[in-house]
Amino acid sequence: MNVLVLLAIILFFLMAWVGGKKGIKSFSALFINFLIVIATVLVMNDPDAHPVLLTIVACGLISATSLFFINEINNKTVLAFFASIVTIVALLFFIILLTEQSMIQGFGEEESESLTIFSVHIGLNFVQIAASVIIMSTIGAILDTAISITSPMREIHDQNPDISRKDLFLAGIRIGRDILGTSTNTLFFAFFGGYMGLIIWFKDLDYSIGDIVNAKVFSDEMITILISGTGVAAVIPIAAAMSAYYLTRKKVREE
Repeated sequence: MNVLVLLAIILFFLMAWVGGKKGIKSFSALFINFLIVIATVLVMNDPDAHPVLLTIVACGLISATSLFFINEINNKTVLAFFASIVTIVALLFFIILLTEQSMIQGFGEEESESLTIFSVHIGLNFVQIAASVIIMSTIGAILDTAISITSPMREIHDQNPDISRKDLFLAGIRIGRDILGTSTNTLFFAFFGGYMGLIIWFKDLDYSIGDIVNAKVFSDEMITILISGTGVAAVIPIAAAMSAYYLTRKKVREE
């Protein structure tokens, strides 16, 4: 049996055993989101396509699948969805500007030897593709943080309906502070764990610290990590503010 199939079967049974019906939905959502990403990449190969717009649409579909398909449509998932989209749109211009200024698009000199047999005149905008990669890498962390804010805030409001909008917002911020440290560390180790081979390669090439920091492939990953962390930090007050406003709006009107 193929190793990938075996691992998928093990994952499915573990998710079904631990999560029950919701675990099965989560497993299905993985494959749906995988198909969305593959479809986006295939369409992105068209020179007339706009990579950033395609990525925004894909992020919306991924967000809807991860939130509504798994947790159904309710106020906490709707709030998390809109908080995630607002955060991505707010970061969009910053990501594009940073990609252009840092010149991380394309391939580094370490990769040039393996590309000599290929034509580089393929008619694609590598700045937008690099921005799309960063956006796609950021959406998962933002979604996790957003639902981790809106869900406990709704529970706090349900247990204490008389809580003020300010106190509810501050409660969401306090929850976010506890999440922020673990989320950023998860991002850091996830990216560096995947690129451990790159670090070993740099060592074999006798790169100095300065060479490593200025290498395009390294800078690309570091910028992705930092922007993902920025997105996680930004979505906390956005999700907290939206949840506090929505959950207390009836009370404010009555007053």
